[in-house]
Amino acid sequence: MTETAAARLGPGQMAAALEHLPDGVAVLDGEWTVCYVNPAGAALLGCDASTLVGRNLWTALPELGGTVFHSLLLHARSTGPPGTGTGSPVTWQGFYAPAGRWLTATAVVADGLLHLSFRETGPARAGRRAPAGADDRVTDDDGVTDAGVLERDRDADGDRLRFLAEVSDAMISTLDAGESAAQLAQLVLPRLGDWSMVSLIGDDGRPAAEAHAHTDPARRADLDTYLAGRIRGAGDDSPLVAALLSGEPVQLAIDQALVEPSLSTEAVRAAWDRLEATSCTIVPLRARGETFGALVLMISAGRPAHTEMEIATAVEVARRAAVSLDNARLYSRQLKVAETLQHSLLTPPPQPDELEIAVRYVPAATHMHVGGDWYDAFTQPDGATLLVIGDVVGHNVDAAAAMGQVRSIVRAIAYDRGGSPAQTLARVDEVLAGLAIGSLATVLVARVEQSADQARSGLRTLRWSSAGHLPPVLLRPDGTVRLLDTAAERLLGTGAASPHTDHETLLRPDDTVVFYTDGVVEHGRSGIDDGLTRLTGVLAELVHLPLDELCDQMLTRIVDGRTDDDIAVLVLRCHSRV
Repeated sequence: MTETAAARLGPGQMAAALEHLPDGVAVLDGEWTVCYVNPAGAALLGCDASTLVGRNLWTALPELGGTVFHSLLLHARSTGPPGTGTGSPVTWQGFYAPAGRWLTATAVVADGLLHLSFRETGPARAGRRAPAGADDRVTDDDGVTDAGVLERDRDADGDRLRFLAEVSDAMISTLDAGESAAQLAQLVLPRLGDWSMVSLIGDDGRPAAEAHAHTDPARRADLDTYLAGRIRGAGDDSPLVAALLSGEPVQLAIDQALVEPSLSTEAVRAAWDRLEATSCTIVPLRARGETFGALVLMISAGRPAHTEMEIATAVEVARRAAVSLDNARLYSRQLKVAETLQHSLLTPPPQPDELEIAVRYVPAATHMHVGGDWYDAFTQPDGATLLVIGDVVGHNVDAAAAMGQVRSIVRAIAYDRGGSPAQTLARVDEVLAGLAIGSLATVLVARVEQSADQARSGLRTLRWSSAGHLPPVLLRPDGTVRLLDTAAERLLGTGAASPHTDHETLLRPDDTVVFYTDGVVEHGRSGIDDGLTRLTGVLAELVHLPLDELCDQMLTRIVDGRTDDDIAVLVLRCHSRV
């Protein structure tokens, strides 16, 4: 191009030419900030130009860190005589896995800026790995491959990916936000710091969960002392606030003057001094468009401040961890709603004269914390005591809501209409079908009756009907255990008309009847028959205990640890008139 022709091209024309160039072009400053990238370059990297310009490259594209493409950029930055701001071109050819493309890229430093040009050398191959032995190399302007640098960077890349995979695997092991925060604080050490803190913010803007860890066991007590005793809101948390507001990582050297106002006592000050903090990086925890916490990585004396590559790794760790932490937060929200619903429905039982009723509810630990199991007990207008135990199919908020509907229908019909347990179940089935409530449930309704003649001798009649529910267990005071087993009858909600049958047995003074849901007998993935044998065996040993203690001991012996299903238990004991 002649000088006259070049003079006719102003900045606007040059920018337009770059914007329409099919090859990718990018310019980065000495701090790895993206000063410019054309649309083709952003597309080749798998993103939009607006998400890159003005941002740190490692923050905007954390997946770039540790790849051989990353090695190209570092290698290009390091070429050339020190202090000149100009280097030799470095070329890379290979497979860029994050975007699933084969690229040829050239990078060179000019006037302190890193100029990068790259193009796709083959068809897009999203989701495919580079084949074994693929041409993947970094060369200088003489075409000489730096095999040592390449091997080192490949090893570093593999090590980084293994570390990130460990973080991902560990963070999905729990849905408890506090446990997840503690895991994250520990996982990042010592690779990304000497000590760490994780802070999560609740829906009300207040701290919801906090965790911390230190690589040196001798300094953990100092860290506990400092964090427990420091004055919050004294100004030392302003970088944390800045990170939360900006959504970007913040790196800073520790300013003792900034920390000083938060040191409430000499003990806290001494603990802080022994921690020897020199610098830190604060990385926001952000998922689904919301920033809800931060990961703080602290560096102590004797260790350099975080490099750009370490910050990029920290950003990727925070991105992966934030998804798991946000899942835990969403779980907690659902749990709170479901628990509120559950507690509003599982009302305390009455204590009729000479009858004692105890109830227990154990939530599932491996599903939503509530489900479809419920109990109910109330006195009918004629003075009889009605007992209900049931289980709606499912383990989530929907099951809890369906349980509320079925429970309310059973309660209303049994109180308003009276009748035998079998009649109550038949009417409930009709209502479920008529209102198109598409829920299946096992339900057992029992009615404790006492005639005038029975009252004089302390006897009662237990009349019950079961819609597919497990049989009650009758305990005699002499230790005899009897399973009140009957022929199986259809669940409620099937839509098929089927009869329900009443059964009855005589209750004597000090007899105990145990009603329960399937979580009791199926705990530990045992079969129902084995579970019933285990239950009756345990109850035979506990019959002499007071009712509340019997309930607690039964659950302790059978439900030893985390439960796969929620459990409801209702226990009735008859007392003699004194």
